[in-house]
Amino acid sequence: MPHAEPLSPARPSAPFLQKPAVRVIWPFVVGAAAILVGFLLSNTLPGYFVYLAISAVIAAIAIMGLGVVTGSAGMIALCQLTFAAIGAWIVALMNIWHAPGGFIVWLILGALVAGVAGILVGLPALRLRGVNLAVVTLGFAAAADVTLVQIQFPGSADAISVDRPAMFSNDKKFFFLSIIVLVVCALIVFFLQRSRWGASWKAVAFSERGTAAAGQSVQAAKLTAFAISAALGGVAGGLLAGQVQLPFAASFTPLQSLALYVLAIMSGAHLIDMAVFGGILWVLVPELLKRWNVPQDWGFVIFGVLGVQALTSGTSLGQGIRNLVWKRQDRKTASAALSALPPDAADGAEEIRTTTTATIDPALLTGEPVLSVEHLTVEFGALKALDDVSFSVPEASIMGLIGPNGAGKSTFVDAISGFLPKHGGRVLLGGRDLAGLSPTRRARLGLRRTFQQDRVPPLLTVGAYVRFVARRRLSTADIDETLAFFGCPPARARLSSVDVGTRRLVEVAAAVLAGPRLLILDEPAAGLSHDEHLALAARLRELPQRYGVALIIIEHDLDLVRSVCPMLTVLNFGQVLATGPQDEVLANPDVIKAYMGETELLS
Repeated sequence: MPHAEPLSPARPSAPFLQKPAVRVIWPFVVGAAAILVGFLLSNTLPGYFVYLAISAVIAAIAIMGLGVVTGSAGMIALCQLTFAAIGAWIVALMNIWHAPGGFIVWLILGALVAGVAGILVGLPALRLRGVNLAVVTLGFAAAADVTLVQIQFPGSADAISVDRPAMFSNDKKFFFLSIIVLVVCALIVFFLQRSRWGASWKAVAFSERGTAAAGQSVQAAKLTAFAISAALGGVAGGLLAGQVQLPFAASFTPLQSLALYVLAIMSGAHLIDMAVFGGILWVLVPELLKRWNVPQDWGFVIFGVLGVQALTSGTSLGQGIRNLVWKRQDRKTASAALSALPPDAADGAEEIRTTTTATIDPALLTGEPVLSVEHLTVEFGALKALDDVSFSVPEASIMGLIGPNGAGKSTFVDAISGFLPKHGGRVLLGGRDLAGLSPTRRARLGLRRTFQQDRVPPLLTVGAYVRFVARRRLSTADIDETLAFFGCPPARARLSSVDVGTRRLVEVAAAVLAGPRLLILDEPAAGLSHDEHLALAARLRELPQRYGVALIIIEHDLDLVRSVCPMLTVLNFGQVLATGPQDEVLANPDVIKAYMGETELLS
């Protein structure tokens, strides 16, 4: 049977050159339209409403920052207005010093300083999460609030106003400037969300282990999210300093940061348009309460109720609206199409239907091993989860790793992929000792794995997830070809709209496109029907020759193992019972005894 050549990361294609052009242009068109609308509003709105509109824009930028750290990266940050205070403080200080460059340069400098502060505040996020991280960030906000009350903003004691740019000296013109800044920030966030950084934020929010296994640093993902979020907070604070011209600590209290966080959760601030909507609500709700003679502090109560509703329902207002819009498209793109045979396997149809046992090429047994495991031992206290495990996997081969429940298969995978770094023995990938290397580093060296549990982040599209996992330049043709080979939905489909079994197929396809030397598939057929099991088996058999990758397949379905894996290693109570060609291993009395109730399947 003929096989396609392994994918080339640099191979160009017409779709790859054409499609992104449209995607790159439309955000700028939308941004230009927003600036035009801002210009018209700045010349038509009454003065008081212009001032309110500036406040809405400032809040939208701050909420957009929360959309990065909370909406995308999934971390609780209750100090966004503290970063805004840092940006305002820097602008006020530069104004006192008459620093060169003027307001725009001061605004950028304030954002940079706030971004650095965001990294420092984000350091605890490397070890803390959930409520513990919320306490740390809220404590930082409270400490900063006390400090600001004591030291005040530069120039506030002497009533030295912050100088606006000459071209934007009055409120109407400053509103137009704030619109321009909002559009610039939105474009930056838009492209970051679609970059590898953005994919890493969404991946780390869903699964840190899955992120590391894809070769992405979890620490870098978290710190960049905090840095970008804080920088946007700094921009918002700098604009606020220009708006009020005499900033005071009362504008940056922890209670307001908490309310802003709740509003971001409620609106779905990882969506840029919803961040703008949240900014409008930030101004609109208190203004309506004021006109109805209701104390404006009730606005916090309203935001809190809306936030609780979003948290309990699991869906923000913005995401709910988007889901309604995307529902029709999802029906067209979300289903998998895993047929009984790969698209290019017609010539070997009879062989795939009738062959029940995988055969081995004798040349593989003499080839160089891509993976060598030597005396691998893992202990948890007095329990030896793995005891002196040794075997090797030849290049471009398929090894099945089987054993009863509790045999040590999951521990083995965690140990060689770097999630259990403290173990005895050695693990070598292509002759290189992996001792001391993190899961991220091992993935980048060519050792990839999938998981039993769902580790595919739902906020990404299929194509964005594939590119994130692959960590290399891929043409649209390469992606479409591999997705079709595995029967996956098209690249534009949203992962949140597909079932778990289909996400498993996408996970395998993405790992294959990474071009690893060794790919460990941990129960890849979980969630698939019997027919899909057979179809997946047909595809797995082709992977070594088609993509040049060696496989270790961990699977309880012995029909799939026998049809795919010419070589087997059997674990039982952390020890190797047998390893070698399939027919010899399955005939081993110790293996049959270990399986007991599964004896009939092995006969």
